[in-house]
Amino acid sequence: MHFSVTALLLSGPLALAATAAASITASQLETIAPTSNTCDNPPAAGECATADQAAPYINAAFEQYNVTSPAEQAAVLSLIAFETLDFKYSKNHFPGVPGQGTRNMQSPAFNSKYAASIPALAGNLSSVSSDPVAVLNLLLADENYDFGSGAWFLTTQCSAEQRTQLATGSQAGWEEYISSCVGTTVTDARKAYWDRAVSVLGVSSSAS
Repeated sequence: MHFSVTALLLSGPLALAATAAASITASQLETIAPTSNTCDNPPAAGECATADQAAPYINAAFEQYNVTSPAEQAAVLSLIAFETLDFKYSKNHFPGVPGQGTRNMQSPAFNSKYAASIPALAGNLSSVSSDPVAVLNLLLADENYDFGSGAWFLTTQCSAEQRTQLATGSQAGWEEYISSCVGTTVTDARKAYWDRAVSVLGVSSSAS
């Protein structure tokens, strides 16, 4: 998983949820992802989303996948904000892995699993399943799916034990999520995003 699509009209099964959910505000996202207040001069044309654009889709994803723990929400938010440089990217540009993307910057293998879990994509997925770029494009065509990948990954790819540790709000639980579930390296840059996220969401650690 490593490195948006401009906002489209809400559509599909998450549309109502995106309208109703309002637990994460654009202002909170801007604190976590400091440059997400603007998409002026985006580094990748057609991929940038502002905090205002991202917030409803993120809330929809948390509702859809029942991510209600503030500590888990903070972990997902910090991950997608870091991986996309404040929602500026939805595709991997560095080093540029074909088919790697969504706001979770998932590998093509996980994007295939994710797409297969979405009933609305079944009709189109079978004809492109062998093409990682085409699979990614299916996901990026709807911001519900694009922004939903982080919540999907947490709830389907992380173990119950990892989620329990993460929900404590402890740094150790977050590091376990990053290293063992996400499968990448804990760095100071990643931790800076997580520190801002737990502060914004008022997460207090219940474990050392």
